[in-house]
Amino acid sequence: MSSNSQKPRSLTSLQVEITSCDRCPRLVDWRELVAREKVRRFSLDEYWGKPVPSFGDPKARLVVLGLAPAAHGGNRTGRIFTGDRSGDWLYRALHKAGFANQPHSVDKRDGLRLKDCYITAVAHCAPPANKLLPEEISNCRAFLTSEIGLLKHMKVVVALGRVAFDAAMVVCETSASESRESRKVKPSFGHGVEVQLAEARLLIASFHPSQQNTFTGKLTEVMFDSIFARAKKFIDGSRS
Repeated sequence: MSSNSQKPRSLTSLQVEITSCDRCPRLVDWRELVAREKVRRFSLDEYWGKPVPSFGDPKARLVVLGLAPAAHGGNRTGRIFTGDRSGDWLYRALHKAGFANQPHSVDKRDGLRLKDCYITAVAHCAPPANKLLPEEISNCRAFLTSEIGLLKHMKVVVALGRVAFDAAMVVCETSASESRESRKVKPSFGHGVEVQLAEARLLIASFHPSQQNTFTGKLTEVMFDSIFARAKKFIDGSRS
C-alpha cells in the first residue's frame, strides 16, 4: 500500500489492496516462512501465506476487531479466526448471539456466514510470537480507517484485547457529547469496558480468546458470551 494510493471505494476493493500489501518486511518474511515450513499436523495443507482479508456482512452493525491472523490459523486457511482455538471461541459466541449461521469455522469453504457482523484486525499478517511492532500497527492503520469509514451501518465495535482496543480508540471518534477534558483521559482497557463513540456507536472491550487467556481461566465462556449479548442488546435498541 503506497502512501499516495487512492481511497478504496468499496470493501471489496479494499480487501484486494490488503491481500497485496508488503509494507512490513518482518511480517512478510514470517508469514512466508511459516507457509513454507508448516507444522506437522498441517503438513499436507497448502498455506495461504499472504495478508488475510477481513470478511463479513457489508451492512454489519457489529464489527469485531482482532489483533492479527494466527500463524497456523488465518495464515494457513486464508480467513481470519479460521482454523485455530481463538476462532473456535469467537464463532461459538457469535453463533449463540445470532451473528453467525454455525458455531465453528475450520476452512473458508465450510459454509460459515456472518449475519450483521464483520470481522477485521489491527494487522492482516501473522506476527512472530503474536506480537506486532508499533510501526507494523501504524502501517496497517489506513486499512482499518478505510473499513470503519465504509461500514456505514456500524453500531458496535467489539475489540478483542488491549492492542485492538487501543487501535479502535485511535481510529474511531469518541462521542462529541463527552467534555473536552474527559476525552483527554484515555479509558483503561478491561473486560467489559465500554466507550461511547460518535454517531451513537459503542466500543466494547473484551479479553482476547487466546489460549493464554482461555486455558488459564482469565476469560471464561460466560464472560465472552456476555460481551456479544451486550452488543446484541445495544444494536437491537439502536435505529438501523
